[in-house]
Amino acid sequence: MESIVAPVTPAIRVEKLQKSFGQRRVLDDISFLVYPGQMVALIGPSGSGKSTLLRHLVGLTCASRGGSLVALLGREIQKAGRMRRARRQERCRTGYIFQQFNLVGRLSVLTNVLAGNLGRMPRGRALLGRFNQEEKARALRCLARVGLEELAGQRANTLSGGQQQRVAIARVLMQDADVILADEPIASLDPRSAREVMEILQRIHAEDGRTVVVTLHQVDVARRYCQRAIALKDGRMYFDGAIAELTDERLQDLYQNTDLDELQDTSPQTGKASREPSLQYTTA
Repeated sequence: MESIVAPVTPAIRVEKLQKSFGQRRVLDDISFLVYPGQMVALIGPSGSGKSTLLRHLVGLTCASRGGSLVALLGREIQKAGRMRRARRQERCRTGYIFQQFNLVGRLSVLTNVLAGNLGRMPRGRALLGRFNQEEKARALRCLARVGLEELAGQRANTLSGGQQQRVAIARVLMQDADVILADEPIASLDPRSAREVMEILQRIHAEDGRTVVVTLHQVDVARRYCQRAIALKDGRMYFDGAIAELTDERLQDLYQNTDLDELQDTSPQTGKASREPSLQYTTA
């Protein structure tokens, strides 16, 4: 007798997503599925809609009205341009890593990591920021996974950019997120720090089976660390497939008028100010 295999629920489902700012269409009819345990690079020229798409996945931006759907882990995030309410525990299943870290600089590294657990704590303790010994021990284990356990007591604003990004990853581990969304996590890092951050994300993906979607500017980094690429061009889907199928010819067409050498892993420290919204930890 043939066994029946239950269908796998996609980790991420996006259908007919559209977004406009005024008369400008930023995302146009975007649809794709990401299955549990995949590590996906989201690439495309500046202004192609990568960061806007990622913000829709976590609910920081709402789609324009229409027949759109965004669902993570089987739960609708938004539908037809309307946000869906979610319990705190459900929101915790998705972690977001910003380009500019979003740490509280005056607080210790350990406290910043512990903040990842606020959504899972009883409301009273969360409001007061009271963490027990088991939670602190778990936060130290998360820091150990990113190689920063010895800096737990140090103020976050005394760390280098690469170290701060690793703290942000530890915070997502503390959150125990099943899906990790990383928006240009290495764009402002030097090449060595960028490599460390990508290796950590890849290791977390491999060891824990977590789904990871990362927006990247460097094409060779996408090829080195990700299994699959989704490419946007002028707000539309340009490519969705195995990273091996992302040929130089396709890339040349995607990045028209751009020398591919400019898209290699030479990330200088830019020092530019972030325009990203702050993702607040909420106890609501």
